[in-house]
Amino acid sequence: MKHQLLHATLLFLANSLLPAAVGAQIIAVGGSHSLAMCPDGTVWSWGWNYYDQLGHGTISQSTVPVEVNGLSGAGIISISGGNSHSLALTNNGTVWAWGWNNYGQLGDGTSGGNGCSCIGNPNCCHQLAAQVGGLADIISVAAGMFNSLALRNDGTVWAWGHGLYGQLGNGTTADEHAPVQVSPVFGGSITAIAEGSYHALALKNDSTVWAWGKNYNGEIGDGTNIQRNTPVQVISLSGVVAIAAGGSTGGGFSLALKVDGSVWAWGLNSSGQLGDGTGLSQWTPVLVSGLTGITAIGAGIGHSIALKNDGTLWAWGNNAYSQLGNGTINQYTPVPVDPAYGGNITAIATRWTHSVALKDDGSLWAWGHNDKGQLGDGTTIDRSTPIQVVLLCEIATDVAGVPEPSSVTVIPNPTIGKFIINGPEGFGTTSLEIRNVIGQEVLRSTFNGTRSEIDLTSQPSGVYFLTIRTAGQVISRRVIKE
Repeated sequence: MKHQLLHATLLFLANSLLPAAVGAQIIAVGGSHSLAMCPDGTVWSWGWNYYDQLGHGTISQSTVPVEVNGLSGAGIISISGGNSHSLALTNNGTVWAWGWNNYGQLGDGTSGGNGCSCIGNPNCCHQLAAQVGGLADIISVAAGMFNSLALRNDGTVWAWGHGLYGQLGNGTTADEHAPVQVSPVFGGSITAIAEGSYHALALKNDSTVWAWGKNYNGEIGDGTNIQRNTPVQVISLSGVVAIAAGGSTGGGFSLALKVDGSVWAWGLNSSGQLGDGTGLSQWTPVLVSGLTGITAIGAGIGHSIALKNDGTLWAWGNNAYSQLGNGTINQYTPVPVDPAYGGNITAIATRWTHSVALKDDGSLWAWGHNDKGQLGDGTTIDRSTPIQVVLLCEIATDVAGVPEPSSVTVIPNPTIGKFIINGPEGFGTTSLEIRNVIGQEVLRSTFNGTRSEIDLTSQPSGVYFLTIRTAGQVISRRVIKE
């Protein structure tokens, strides 16, 4: 049975800061969902879940983060969000996938069929993460519209899922339900990959960029609009250190960041997403106007974002859903994202019509379209400026800050109100406090070290932060009350 969480206390977040907590490490954005990884290796997701892309197994659409089941202890080091599926990479080089599988984008050898329904078709959707077959020694993953991409440590690239537009790069237009190698016509080794909706990019070890797939608007960057079923080199582009690919069924575009901090773009430009001030599509790279000192880039459906070396954010392109984060109309050259987040941003992620940014204190901030709760602020209200995501990463540490093995468990979690805290023998009696997401203390009690029952039935549904303090350590646990 699926549950819809009610988060009454979360409505106060628009004007409140979350209590201090250990921050997220890695972020990713999908079509209408978002993902984050905490320092303890757990992966959390929020937003739309019609195709089980949240990976929780029981929950429907969620406006606040819920843990992806089956990945705890797997050693996750990277995550990626597609249109309606998600990927995770482990430290042993294996790839895990969940969500919609209508074209075989989960890579397990099956497919539910184009447009399949999750109901009554076990091949159509996977509620829980499952390993992608036939892959080893993977160092990077990227999820596209209906396909997936992986980079191996030998510099080869592998793809699976939808292939109609040549986006698998293996010389055909057939769908593949298990990984196949992208044609290595680029020679040498690939160091980075990026997925658009129907095209893909790869960065080679000589700092050149290669592309393949749909090319109706010049998103391949080879000076033509001819579909490419195998990789071709992007014209007149060198010294590249990062790549990003965006677009939708209406057309794609591409971004490249050079070592000098400049950004270059090509492809569809109907909303100004190339940032050159023209609104004209470009079949070869053009310089994005007025940007210097850029350290990271991201591409959505019709908008782009960039992170500057001073920790500020810049955006340009379509702003129909406030995805530029500054309350303006469409912009054909970069404009600053409203600095509501304060401080410095260290990482960015965007897709479709919303974005998520990671701040240097570990907090997450999001803005743009929020009809499915993909901003993670407990509402479904679009945000024209960044608002903080309700994500309280948890970790136990001793006084020296060294991670402590998980010695305290909360069962059940999520809970409807009452739950049990279990600890190891000899832990001893100590203090316990619980705060809500806006930092208010709602309960103070004692923990006898072995088993204590806690009652939150009188509190509103939402996310709570449980803290146990002893003479030598502070242990924190997140509690979700349904």
